[in-house]
Amino acid sequence: MVHSGKVLPSKELRLLDVFDIIENKLGFQVKYVAKEHLRTFAKLDRVEGHNDPSDHLIIAQALTEKISVISSDKKFPKYRKMGLELIFNE
Repeated sequence: MVHSGKVLPSKELRLLDVFDIIENKLGFQVKYVAKEHLRTFAKLDRVEGHNDPSDHLIIAQALTEKISVISSDKKFPKYRKMGLELIFNE
């Protein structure tokens, strides 16, 4: 189901099913927080007006793992100068 440009699971879809779809059908990996991610997080330059620690952790994970991030967050492009590989989803 799509609502306001976001994909929402149906009520019948369990959380474990969502992980299965993400990893096995879409080919994405679910990354867990590791010490290396937290080290990058601690050194991450903060962008003015962007104070979301969850976003910062996603960015730190992507930088550490050298993986791309797909996002429509208008503040994410500012992290490209730090090496973030961003696929901007308009």
